[in-house]
Amino acid sequence: MTGSPSSAGVSTALFTDRYELTMAAASLADGTAQRHCVFEVFARRLPEGRRYGVVAGTGRLLESIERFRFGEQELAMLEGVVDDATLSWLAEYRFSGDIDGYPEGELYFPGSPILTVTGTFVDAVLLETLVLSILNHDSAVASAAARMVTAAAGRPIIEMGSRRTHEAAAVASARATYLAGFTTTSNLEAQRRHGIPTAGTAAHAWVLLHDDELSAFTSQVKSLGPDTTLLVDTYDIRRGVELAVEAAGTGLGAIRIDSGDLGELARQARDQLDALGATETKIVLSGDLDEYAIASLRAEPVDSYGVGTSVVTGSGAPTAGMVYKLVEVDGRPVAKRSESKESHGGRKSAVRRYKPTGTAIEEVVHLASTPPGIGPHDRVVPIPLVRDGEQVAGLPTLEESREHLRAALVSVPWEGLKLSRGEPALPTVFEGV
Repeated sequence: MTGSPSSAGVSTALFTDRYELTMAAASLADGTAQRHCVFEVFARRLPEGRRYGVVAGTGRLLESIERFRFGEQELAMLEGVVDDATLSWLAEYRFSGDIDGYPEGELYFPGSPILTVTGTFVDAVLLETLVLSILNHDSAVASAAARMVTAAAGRPIIEMGSRRTHEAAAVASARATYLAGFTTTSNLEAQRRHGIPTAGTAAHAWVLLHDDELSAFTSQVKSLGPDTTLLVDTYDIRRGVELAVEAAGTGLGAIRIDSGDLGELARQARDQLDALGATETKIVLSGDLDEYAIASLRAEPVDSYGVGTSVVTGSGAPTAGMVYKLVEVDGRPVAKRSESKESHGGRKSAVRRYKPTGTAIEEVVHLASTPPGIGPHDRVVPIPLVRDGEQVAGLPTLEESREHLRAALVSVPWEGLKLSRGEPALPTVFEGV
C-alpha cells in the first residue's frame, strides 16, 4: 500500500461509495472531470426539538483526507469495478483543491454552509461519503453532548458509551463529547489518540466476583487508594454506602449509583455519607442518562454524571442530517429543485451578527461573491482549512475548539439553550441567494 499509515489508521480511500466511483469514471471518459466545481455541506433542518447544532469531526476529516490514497490493495479490489483508465488515475489521486468551513466547535443552523470543497469535479466528488460520514456522526454526538453539558450546569460529565457503539465510533464519540464540554472519557484509545483525560471505576462484575461487598470494596481501595469511586448499588444501596465508608474511611473519593430513582437515592446517599462523616465524598450518577434526565437532577446533591448510550447515539438524533451538494460549475450556480430537497446555487459564505453586548442575533448566508456589510461586532464564520490539498497552518487544536464552543454557547440568547422544542437559536437569513 502506498504511503505510510498515520497513528490514526491506514488509507481511507475505499471509504467511498460505488456511485462516486461511477461518476468519477464517467467524468474522466466524457471530459467533464476537470470542470471547476464547488460542493457545499449543509443541513436543511435541525433534528426535531433542537435549537442549534455543533460542528464536530473537522480535525478527523482533514486527517482522513490526507490519507485518502488508492494503493495496490485498493486498486486490485476495484479491478472490474471501473475501467483501466480510471484505475490509473486513482493510483495517482491526491486531493489538490481547497476546503473552507466552520471551525470545529462552531454552532450551525439550517442552511449554514458548514463546509465548502472547491476543486475539479473528479477531485471533489470522491470525498462525499468520507466528508458526510465523519461530520454527520461527530456533529450529532457533539450536539447532544453540548445539550447535556448545559443541563449539567457546571457539573462534570464522563463519557462512558464505548460499549454501546461500534469500536471506531467509540473513539470518535469520545473526542466529540470532549469537544462539547465533557470532562473525561472511559475510552483509553481516545486518550492515546487525542489526549483526552480518562476516568472510570469498577463495574458490578467486580462486586459479584467477591464473596461479599466489603471484600470487593476493600480490595479496590487497597489497589487504587481511598480516593477511588466505589459502585454501591449492586445489592442494597444503603448497606453499600455503609460498607464503602467502612472500607475507605471518611476520605472516600466518591460513590457511584447506576440504577433506581436517582434523585431520591442521591439525597438519601448524601444524608447517609454526611452522617458517617464522609462529607467530602462525591456522588456520581449514571444509568441511561440523557439531557432531560440530567436537567431533572439539577437540584439534587449530585457531583458528576456518567453518560453512555444516549450521547454516543446522538440522544435520539444519530445523524446531523448534513448533505453534500454541487452548487457551482465553472463559475455557474447550479441547484437542485426537487420538492422539499431544494438547495441554493452558488458558492456561499456566512456572517454571524452580534449585539454590542456579545449576544448573537442572526446568521446571514450570502453568495461569496457579494458579501454583506460587516458591522464592528460581526464575524465571518468559515475559515480556510485546506489550500492546494494541504492543511492550512495554525488550525485550532481540540482544546481551542472546546473553548470556542463554550464561548459560542455563551453568546446564544438564553432561550436558544432551552431543551424544549422551539425555533433555532439564531434565525438564518439568506441574502442574495
